[in-house]
Amino acid sequence: MASETALGRSRGGLTTKIHLLADALGLPLSFVLTGGQTHDCTQAIALLGDRRPEAVLADKGYDTDSILSHLATRNIQAVIPPRSMRKVQRTFDRTLYRQRNRIERTFAQLKQFRRLATRFDKLKQNFQATVAIAYASRWLRQYIDTTGNICSDKCTKAF
Repeated sequence: MASETALGRSRGGLTTKIHLLADALGLPLSFVLTGGQTHDCTQAIALLGDRRPEAVLADKGYDTDSILSHLATRNIQAVIPPRSMRKVQRTFDRTLYRQRNRIERTFAQLKQFRRLATRFDKLKQNFQATVAIAYASRWLRQYIDTTGNICSDKCTKAF
């Protein structure tokens, strides 16, 4: 039943977590839904897949040895602050880490969709489709200018 609904217990009650991979502009590339009790770091390697970005920006919740070694073997810079419990504190690029706010803004824009914020959909597949539609509209906004013309200069440069 839980896998059909992607609901799980967390501090806030029954919730669903959206694990998101975004590009440097904050545009969503991939996402996975899990129950609310699932930790963030469990989906990170699966979301990255075969992608080889220059750097991965994430918060302290992703500071695990498995993620760090996965990134190191692929020569990807890990811009992840170390958790305070680490005996040996790693260094990270604090200037680049400030760019992580783009993912937070992506989630904030997602919450503008009332259907997602209130979780009207019971089934995981319906909720997943709603999240995909919300992210597709986020992508479309990049290619529609303020005058309402579709495929502005940004579009011709991208394709």
